[in-house]
Amino acid sequence: MPTALSMDVMMPAAGTARASSRPAWTSLALLLGAACITFGILWDISWHVSIGRDTFWTPAHMMLYLGGTLGGCVSGWLAFQATILDRAGLRGVTVGVWGARAPLGAWICIWGATAMLTSAPFDDWWHSAYGLDVKILSPPHSLLAVGMYGVVVGASVLVAAERNRSVAAGGAAGGGWMVIAANGIQLALASIMLTEASWPNLQHTGTFAKASSLLYPAFLVAAARYAPVRGSATKVALVYTGVLVSMVWLLPLFPAEPKLAPVQNRIDHMTPPVFPLLLVAPAIAIDLLFFALRKRSARGWDLLRIPAAAALFLGTFLPVQRAFAAFLISPAADNGIFAGGRYFGYLRGNGPRLHQFWDLDRDPLDLRSMVIAGSIALAASAVGLGAGSFLSRVRR
Repeated sequence: MPTALSMDVMMPAAGTARASSRPAWTSLALLLGAACITFGILWDISWHVSIGRDTFWTPAHMMLYLGGTLGGCVSGWLAFQATILDRAGLRGVTVGVWGARAPLGAWICIWGATAMLTSAPFDDWWHSAYGLDVKILSPPHSLLAVGMYGVVVGASVLVAAERNRSVAAGGAAGGGWMVIAANGIQLALASIMLTEASWPNLQHTGTFAKASSLLYPAFLVAAARYAPVRGSATKVALVYTGVLVSMVWLLPLFPAEPKLAPVQNRIDHMTPPVFPLLLVAPAIAIDLLFFALRKRSARGWDLLRIPAAAALFLGTFLPVQRAFAAFLISPAADNGIFAGGRYFGYLRGNGPRLHQFWDLDRDPLDLRSMVIAGSIALAASAVGLGAGSFLSRVRR
Protein backbone atom coordinates (compact mmCIF):
# COMPACT_ATOMS: atom_id res chain seq x y z
CA MET A 1 0.00 0.00 0.00
CA PRO A 2 1.43 3.43 -0.88
CA THR A 3 2.53 5.56 2.04
CA ALA A 4 1.25 9.08 2.67
CA LEU A 5 4.48 10.54 1.33
CA SER A 6 4.42 8.46 -1.84
CA MET A 7 0.80 9.41 -2.50
CA ASP A 8 1.67 13.06 -1.91
CA VAL A 9 4.55 12.82 -4.39
CA MET A 10 2.55 10.94 -7.04
CA MET A 11 -0.77 12.76 -7.00
CA PRO A 12 -1.25 15.55 -9.51
CA ALA A 13 -2.83 18.43 -7.66
CA ALA A 14 -4.17 21.88 -8.22
CA GLY A 15 -1.45 23.97 -9.73
CA THR A 16 -0.14 21.24 -11.99
CA ALA A 17 -0.78 23.25 -15.13
CA ARG A 18 0.73 26.32 -13.61
CA ALA A 19 3.81 24.46 -12.43
CA SER A 20 4.46 23.19 -15.94
CA SER A 21 5.15 26.80 -16.94
CA ARG A 22 8.11 27.03 -14.56
CA PRO A 23 11.12 28.39 -16.51
CA ALA A 24 13.02 25.57 -18.16
CA TRP A 25 16.31 27.09 -17.01
CA THR A 26 16.00 25.31 -13.65
CA SER A 27 15.90 21.86 -15.22
CA LEU A 28 18.63 22.75 -17.69
CA ALA A 29 20.81 24.09 -14.89
CA LEU A 30 20.36 20.93 -12.83
CA LEU A 31 21.16 18.83 -15.88
CA LEU A 32 24.30 20.90 -16.41
CA GLY A 33 25.26 20.41 -12.77
CA ALA A 34 24.81 16.65 -13.08
CA ALA A 35 26.96 16.65 -16.22
CA CYS A 36 29.70 18.68 -14.48
CA ILE A 37 29.76 16.15 -11.64
CA THR A 38 30.05 13.14 -13.94
CA PHE A 39 32.63 14.65 -16.28
CA GLY A 40 34.44 16.14 -13.29
CA ILE A 41 34.84 12.83 -11.44
CA LEU A 42 36.06 11.09 -14.62
CA TRP A 43 38.58 13.91 -15.06
CA ASP A 44 39.57 13.70 -11.40
CA ILE A 45 40.18 9.94 -11.59
CA SER A 46 42.35 10.51 -14.65
CA TRP A 47 44.22 13.24 -12.78
CA HIS A 48 44.94 10.90 -9.87
CA VAL A 49 46.25 8.04 -12.01
CA SER A 50 48.16 10.32 -14.42
CA ILE A 51 49.61 12.99 -12.13
CA GLY A 52 48.73 12.18 -8.54
CA ARG A 53 46.94 14.40 -6.08
CA ASP A 54 49.25 17.41 -5.87
CA THR A 55 46.69 19.96 -4.59
CA PHE A 56 43.02 20.29 -3.77
CA TRP A 57 42.63 23.13 -6.28
CA THR A 58 42.89 21.02 -9.42
CA PRO A 59 40.68 21.91 -12.41
CA ALA A 60 38.96 18.52 -12.10
CA HIS A 61 38.02 19.23 -8.47
CA MET A 62 36.71 22.66 -9.43
CA MET A 63 34.50 21.22 -12.16
CA LEU A 64 33.24 18.56 -9.78
CA TYR A 65 32.33 21.00 -7.02
CA LEU A 66 30.91 23.47 -9.54
CA GLY A 67 28.36 20.79 -10.44
CA GLY A 68 27.43 20.27 -6.78
CA THR A 69 27.21 23.99 -6.09
CA LEU A 70 25.09 24.59 -9.17
CA GLY A 71 22.70 21.80 -8.23
CA GLY A 72 22.44 23.02 -4.64
CA CYS A 73 21.91 26.68 -5.56
CA VAL A 74 19.25 25.98 -8.20
CA SER A 75 17.43 23.61 -5.84
CA GLY A 76 17.72 26.17 -3.05
CA TRP A 77 16.09 28.74 -5.32
CA LEU A 78 13.22 26.32 -6.03
CA ALA A 79 12.77 25.83 -2.28
CA PHE A 80 12.84 29.59 -1.66
CA GLN A 81 10.31 30.13 -4.41
CA ALA A 82 7.93 27.44 -3.14
CA THR A 83 8.33 28.36 0.55
CA ILE A 84 8.43 32.16 0.47
CA LEU A 85 7.56 33.68 -2.89
CA ASP A 86 4.61 31.53 -4.00
CA ARG A 87 3.83 29.02 -1.27
CA ALA A 88 0.10 28.77 -2.04
CA GLY A 89 0.52 28.59 -5.81
CA LEU A 90 3.19 25.89 -5.74
CA ARG A 91 1.87 23.88 -2.81
CA GLY A 92 0.26 21.32 -5.09
CA VAL A 93 3.49 20.46 -6.86
CA THR A 94 5.99 20.48 -3.99
CA VAL A 95 6.81 18.39 -0.93
CA GLY A 96 6.99 19.80 2.60
CA VAL A 97 10.03 19.17 4.81
CA TRP A 98 10.14 20.81 8.27
CA GLY A 99 7.83 23.61 7.15
CA ALA A 100 9.72 24.38 3.92
CA ARG A 101 8.55 23.26 0.49
CA ALA A 102 10.31 22.25 -2.73
CA PRO A 103 9.99 19.62 -5.47
CA LEU A 104 11.16 16.18 -4.36
CA GLY A 105 14.07 16.25 -6.81
CA ALA A 106 15.19 19.60 -5.42
CA TRP A 107 15.26 18.20 -1.87
CA ILE A 108 17.42 15.28 -3.03
CA CYS A 109 19.77 17.71 -4.81
CA ILE A 110 20.05 19.93 -1.73
CA TRP A 111 20.95 16.96 0.43
CA GLY A 112 23.50 15.71 -2.13
CA ALA A 113 25.09 19.15 -2.61
CA THR A 114 25.38 19.58 1.16
CA ALA A 115 27.15 16.22 1.44
CA MET A 116 29.50 17.10 -1.43
CA LEU A 117 30.48 20.50 -0.07
CA THR A 118 30.91 19.06 3.43
CA SER A 119 33.30 16.44 2.06
CA ALA A 120 35.62 19.06 0.48
CA PRO A 121 37.34 20.45 3.61
CA PHE A 122 37.05 17.01 5.24
CA ASP A 123 38.95 15.46 2.31
CA ASP A 124 41.64 18.15 2.39
CA TRP A 125 42.17 17.59 6.12
CA TRP A 126 42.20 13.81 5.66
CA HIS A 127 44.98 13.96 3.11
CA SER A 128 46.98 16.35 5.26
CA ALA A 129 46.66 14.02 8.24
CA TYR A 130 46.99 10.60 6.61
CA GLY A 131 48.81 11.20 3.32
CA LEU A 132 47.86 11.42 -0.33
CA ASP A 133 45.28 8.89 -1.50
CA VAL A 134 45.76 6.41 1.32
CA LYS A 135 42.74 4.52 -0.01
CA ILE A 136 39.94 5.19 -2.47
CA LEU A 137 36.98 4.65 -0.14
CA SER A 138 38.14 6.89 2.67
CA PRO A 139 35.35 8.52 4.75
CA PRO A 140 35.52 11.85 2.86
CA HIS A 141 35.59 10.08 -0.51
CA SER A 142 32.57 7.99 0.50
CA LEU A 143 30.67 11.10 1.59
CA LEU A 144 31.58 12.80 -1.69
CA ALA A 145 30.40 9.80 -3.74
CA VAL A 146 27.04 9.66 -1.98
CA GLY A 147 26.61 13.41 -2.38
CA MET A 148 27.45 13.35 -6.09
CA TYR A 149 24.96 10.62 -6.71
CA GLY A 150 22.33 12.50 -4.72
CA VAL A 151 22.63 15.57 -6.94
CA VAL A 152 22.40 13.51 -10.13
CA VAL A 153 19.44 11.44 -8.86
CA GLY A 154 17.68 14.63 -7.78
CA ALA A 155 18.10 16.11 -11.25
CA SER A 156 16.63 12.94 -12.79
CA VAL A 157 13.61 13.01 -10.48
CA LEU A 158 13.00 16.72 -11.08
CA VAL A 159 13.00 16.53 -14.88
CA ALA A 160 10.78 13.43 -14.78
CA ALA A 161 8.27 15.19 -12.50
CA GLU A 162 8.16 18.26 -14.73
CA ARG A 163 7.55 16.16 -17.82
CA ASN A 164 4.83 14.15 -16.08
CA ARG A 165 3.05 17.30 -14.93
CA SER A 166 3.12 18.68 -18.45
CA VAL A 167 1.58 15.49 -19.82
CA ALA A 168 -1.02 15.35 -17.00
CA ALA A 169 -2.02 18.94 -17.71
CA GLY A 170 -2.74 18.07 -21.32
CA GLY A 171 0.44 19.55 -22.73
CA ALA A 172 2.74 18.01 -25.26
CA ALA A 173 4.86 15.10 -24.06
CA GLY A 174 7.99 17.22 -24.30
CA GLY A 175 10.93 17.01 -21.98
CA GLY A 176 11.55 13.36 -22.73
CA TRP A 177 15.01 14.10 -24.05
CA MET A 178 15.91 15.74 -20.73
CA VAL A 179 14.83 12.62 -18.85
CA ILE A 180 16.92 10.45 -21.17
CA ALA A 181 19.94 12.75 -20.77
CA ALA A 182 19.60 12.81 -16.97
CA ASN A 183 19.24 9.03 -16.74
CA GLY A 184 22.17 8.45 -19.11
CA ILE A 185 24.38 10.76 -17.05
CA GLN A 186 23.25 8.97 -13.91
CA LEU A 187 24.13 5.60 -15.47
CA ALA A 188 27.58 6.87 -16.47
CA LEU A 189 28.21 8.10 -12.93
CA ALA A 190 27.01 4.84 -11.37
CA SER A 191 29.20 2.77 -13.71
CA ILE A 192 32.31 4.35 -12.20
CA MET A 193 31.67 2.35 -9.03
CA LEU A 194 32.34 -0.86 -10.99
CA THR A 195 35.60 0.31 -12.56
CA GLU A 196 37.81 -2.04 -10.55
CA ALA A 197 35.71 -5.05 -11.61
CA SER A 198 35.33 -3.93 -15.22
CA TRP A 199 38.85 -3.77 -16.66
CA PRO A 200 38.77 -5.50 -20.07
CA ASN A 201 41.28 -8.00 -18.65
CA LEU A 202 38.64 -9.04 -16.07
CA GLN A 203 35.63 -9.21 -18.37
CA HIS A 204 35.79 -13.00 -18.71
CA THR A 205 35.46 -13.56 -14.96
CA GLY A 206 32.49 -14.46 -12.84
CA THR A 207 32.93 -11.32 -10.74
CA PHE A 208 32.47 -9.11 -13.80
CA ALA A 209 29.23 -10.88 -14.71
CA LYS A 210 27.90 -10.58 -11.18
CA ALA A 211 28.94 -6.94 -10.75
CA SER A 212 27.40 -5.97 -14.10
CA SER A 213 24.17 -7.78 -13.25
CA LEU A 214 23.93 -5.83 -10.01
CA LEU A 215 23.78 -2.43 -11.70
CA TYR A 216 22.99 -2.26 -15.40
CA PRO A 217 19.69 -4.19 -15.67
CA ALA A 218 18.13 -1.80 -13.13
CA PHE A 219 18.91 1.26 -15.25
CA LEU A 220 17.89 -0.28 -18.55
CA VAL A 221 14.63 -1.76 -17.22
CA ALA A 222 13.75 1.52 -15.46
CA ALA A 223 14.20 3.43 -18.72
CA ALA A 224 12.16 0.92 -20.72
CA ARG A 225 9.40 0.90 -18.10
CA TYR A 226 9.11 4.69 -17.92
CA ALA A 227 9.61 5.15 -21.69
CA PRO A 228 9.44 8.96 -21.93
CA VAL A 229 10.53 8.53 -25.56
CA ARG A 230 10.57 5.58 -27.94
CA GLY A 231 13.53 3.25 -27.38
CA SER A 232 14.31 4.82 -24.01
CA ALA A 233 16.67 2.12 -22.73
CA THR A 234 18.69 2.24 -25.94
CA LYS A 235 18.93 6.03 -25.83
CA VAL A 236 19.96 6.01 -22.16
CA ALA A 237 22.69 3.50 -23.06
CA LEU A 238 23.79 5.77 -25.91
CA VAL A 239 24.06 8.79 -23.58
CA TYR A 240 26.13 6.66 -21.18
CA THR A 241 28.34 5.65 -24.10
CA GLY A 242 28.67 9.23 -25.30
CA VAL A 243 29.72 10.53 -21.88
CA LEU A 244 32.45 7.93 -21.43
CA VAL A 245 33.71 7.77 -24.99
CA SER A 246 34.09 11.55 -25.09
CA MET A 247 36.50 11.31 -22.15
CA VAL A 248 38.27 8.34 -23.78
CA TRP A 249 38.95 10.51 -26.81
CA LEU A 250 39.57 13.89 -25.17
CA LEU A 251 41.69 13.22 -22.09
CA PRO A 252 44.74 11.76 -23.89
CA LEU A 253 45.01 14.99 -25.90
CA PHE A 254 46.27 16.79 -22.79
CA PRO A 255 49.85 16.34 -21.51
CA ALA A 256 50.51 14.98 -18.02
CA GLU A 257 53.51 13.94 -15.96
CA PRO A 258 53.44 11.82 -12.76
CA LYS A 259 54.39 13.78 -9.65
CA LEU A 260 54.17 10.99 -7.07
CA ALA A 261 56.31 7.87 -6.72
CA PRO A 262 56.59 5.05 -7.54
CA VAL A 263 56.30 5.57 -11.31
CA GLN A 264 56.00 2.13 -12.91
CA ASN A 265 54.53 3.26 -16.20
CA ARG A 266 55.97 6.33 -17.89
CA ILE A 267 53.12 8.34 -19.37
CA ASP A 268 53.07 11.76 -20.98
CA HIS A 269 49.33 12.40 -21.30
CA MET A 270 46.14 12.19 -19.26
CA THR A 271 44.96 8.62 -18.82
CA PRO A 272 41.56 7.87 -20.40
CA PRO A 273 38.89 5.71 -18.79
CA VAL A 274 38.19 2.23 -20.13
CA PHE A 275 36.16 2.18 -23.33
CA PRO A 276 32.46 1.98 -22.33
CA LEU A 277 30.67 -1.33 -22.09
CA LEU A 278 28.42 -2.30 -24.99
CA LEU A 279 25.21 -1.77 -23.03
CA VAL A 280 23.42 -0.82 -26.23
CA ALA A 281 23.04 -4.53 -27.07
CA PRO A 282 20.97 -5.52 -23.99
CA ALA A 283 19.20 -2.13 -24.09
CA ILE A 284 17.83 -2.86 -27.57
CA ALA A 285 16.64 -6.30 -26.44
CA ILE A 286 14.93 -4.89 -23.33
CA ASP A 287 13.28 -2.10 -25.34
CA LEU A 288 11.88 -4.68 -27.75
CA LEU A 289 10.56 -6.73 -24.82
CA PHE A 290 8.72 -3.80 -23.28
CA PHE A 291 7.42 -2.67 -26.66
CA ALA A 292 6.01 -6.14 -27.33
CA LEU A 293 4.26 -6.12 -23.94
CA ARG A 294 3.24 -2.43 -24.02
CA LYS A 295 -0.48 -3.22 -24.01
CA ARG A 296 -0.20 -5.71 -21.14
CA SER A 297 -0.70 -3.45 -18.14
CA ALA A 298 -1.96 -5.97 -15.58
CA ARG A 299 0.42 -6.48 -12.66
CA GLY A 300 0.67 -10.17 -13.45
CA TRP A 301 2.58 -9.36 -16.62
CA ASP A 302 5.38 -7.94 -14.48
CA LEU A 303 6.05 -11.53 -13.43
CA LEU A 304 7.02 -12.09 -17.06
CA ARG A 305 8.79 -8.78 -17.68
CA ILE A 306 11.23 -9.15 -14.78
CA PRO A 307 12.71 -12.61 -15.57
CA ALA A 308 12.54 -11.95 -19.31
CA ALA A 309 14.51 -8.70 -18.92
CA ALA A 310 17.09 -10.43 -16.70
CA ALA A 311 17.50 -13.27 -19.19
CA LEU A 312 17.77 -10.88 -22.14
CA PHE A 313 20.39 -8.84 -20.32
CA LEU A 314 22.61 -11.82 -19.57
CA GLY A 315 21.94 -13.49 -22.93
CA THR A 316 22.95 -10.44 -24.96
CA PHE A 317 25.40 -8.48 -22.82
CA LEU A 318 27.77 -11.24 -21.72
CA PRO A 319 28.46 -12.78 -25.16
CA VAL A 320 28.80 -9.39 -26.86
CA GLN A 321 31.04 -7.95 -24.16
CA ARG A 322 33.07 -11.14 -23.96
CA ALA A 323 33.98 -10.88 -27.63
CA PHE A 324 34.60 -7.14 -27.38
CA ALA A 325 36.90 -7.62 -24.37
CA ALA A 326 39.10 -9.95 -26.40
CA PHE A 327 39.47 -7.15 -28.93
CA LEU A 328 40.14 -4.48 -26.27
CA ILE A 329 43.12 -6.32 -24.78
CA SER A 330 44.61 -7.06 -28.21
CA PRO A 331 47.21 -4.82 -29.88
CA ALA A 332 44.58 -3.92 -32.49
CA ALA A 333 42.74 -1.78 -29.92
CA ASP A 334 45.83 0.19 -28.90
CA ASN A 335 44.83 3.38 -30.68
CA GLY A 336 43.14 6.69 -29.99
CA ILE A 337 39.65 5.34 -30.62
CA PHE A 338 39.51 2.34 -28.28
CA ALA A 339 42.44 3.29 -25.99
CA GLY A 340 43.34 -0.36 -25.51
CA GLY A 341 45.98 -0.65 -22.80
CA ARG A 342 46.14 3.14 -22.37
CA TYR A 343 43.80 3.29 -19.38
CA PHE A 344 46.48 2.15 -16.90
CA GLY A 345 48.08 5.00 -15.02
CA TYR A 346 51.63 5.50 -13.78
CA LEU A 347 51.20 3.05 -10.89
CA ARG A 348 50.76 0.00 -13.18
CA GLY A 349 53.66 -1.47 -15.09
CA ASN A 350 53.29 -1.91 -18.81
CA GLY A 351 54.03 -5.42 -20.10
CA PRO A 352 52.66 -8.62 -21.67
CA ARG A 353 50.15 -9.05 -18.84
CA LEU A 354 48.17 -6.09 -20.16
CA HIS A 355 47.25 -8.20 -23.20
CA GLN A 356 46.03 -11.18 -21.17
CA PHE A 357 42.84 -12.05 -19.30
CA TRP A 358 43.26 -12.14 -15.53
CA ASP A 359 41.96 -14.40 -12.76
CA LEU A 360 40.46 -17.02 -15.08
CA ASP A 361 41.73 -19.84 -12.87
CA ARG A 362 40.36 -18.59 -9.54
CA ASP A 363 37.29 -16.69 -10.81
CA PRO A 364 35.93 -18.43 -13.92
CA LEU A 365 32.60 -17.64 -15.52
CA ASP A 366 31.19 -21.07 -14.78
CA LEU A 367 27.69 -22.41 -14.13
CA ARG A 368 27.74 -21.35 -10.49
CA SER A 369 28.72 -17.80 -11.39
CA MET A 370 26.02 -17.66 -14.04
CA VAL A 371 23.35 -18.80 -11.59
CA ILE A 372 24.43 -16.15 -9.10
CA ALA A 373 24.59 -13.49 -11.83
CA GLY A 374 21.12 -14.52 -13.00
CA SER A 375 19.70 -14.17 -9.50
CA ILE A 376 21.31 -10.76 -9.13
CA ALA A 377 20.00 -9.65 -12.55
CA LEU A 378 16.53 -10.83 -11.55
CA ALA A 379 16.59 -8.68 -8.41
CA ALA A 380 18.07 -5.72 -10.29
CA SER A 381 15.35 -5.97 -12.96
CA ALA A 382 12.69 -5.93 -10.26
CA VAL A 383 14.27 -2.81 -8.73
CA GLY A 384 14.44 -1.22 -12.17
CA LEU A 385 10.78 -1.95 -12.85
CA GLY A 386 9.85 -0.29 -9.56
CA ALA A 387 12.08 2.70 -10.27
CA GLY A 388 10.63 3.12 -13.75
CA SER A 389 7.10 2.97 -12.36
CA PHE A 390 7.99 5.62 -9.78
CA LEU A 391 9.49 7.93 -12.42
CA SER A 392 6.42 7.52 -14.63
CA ARG A 393 4.11 8.64 -11.77
CA VAL A 394 6.08 11.25 -9.84
CA ARG A 395 4.50 14.70 -10.12
CA ARG A 396 6.08 16.78 -7.37
